[in-house]
Amino acid sequence: MNNAFSSNSQIGVVSTFSELINTDFKGEMNALCWYRNLDGDFQEIVNQLILKENITEVFPEDLIALQLSEKGNIAREIILNDLQLLTDFGASPSLNLLKCYERDDEFDFISTDVYSFHVDRSPIATDTFLCTYHGAASDIVANDQAKQKILIPEIRTKLKELHDGAEAEFEDFLKENYFDLHYQLQKDAEPINLGQMHLWRLAVDHPKQQVQPCIHRAPKENDGEYRLLLIC
Repeated sequence: MNNAFSSNSQIGVVSTFSELINTDFKGEMNALCWYRNLDGDFQEIVNQLILKENITEVFPEDLIALQLSEKGNIAREIILNDLQLLTDFGASPSLNLLKCYERDDEFDFISTDVYSFHVDRSPIATDTFLCTYHGAASDIVANDQAKQKILIPEIRTKLKELHDGAEAEFEDFLKENYFDLHYQLQKDAEPINLGQMHLWRLAVDHPKQQVQPCIHRAPKENDGEYRLLLIC
């Protein structure tokens, strides 16, 4: 399959939903892409939806109620099908109309919001699925191009000052506050943009995981443009 991702060792490219859920992560590959060129007007859907907060969940009945053109209807059917496929698989997908996420600016030396490169963690075996139908798309980066922020000496020193507790409890403090999930890119790092319409499966940090979790981040939104994002 010839596309922008097929030559990248971190990314496996598939052509069906069945392949997406049944292909095992291995080696450096911790991201799978169901590569799609979709013929639908997703902007029409975004234009008709109403943003009630910075993040508004959109339910199937909200989509069904929209009066759409032929292209808009194609886009709606694609989204409804994706939601159904993931639900049938056992996931709990959420479709979000998104202006922006909440920022974490409590400290000037580390951030734990989703705009920071991070990994997801779960106590059970699971994966992160996402698809950007409209607006700016997320980025991933290879694990050897980033370093855990808690291992950077100057950041670790400041975190120890912040902890101000027993040394034996420091690692638990890092996990409880999600500091250990965040990464700083190397100077020569080359993030990969996930693009629109493709459905992605990203490796999560959990006890049965056989590969490194996928490092990713939410994008800075484009001015005046909402994102339409499926995630679970």
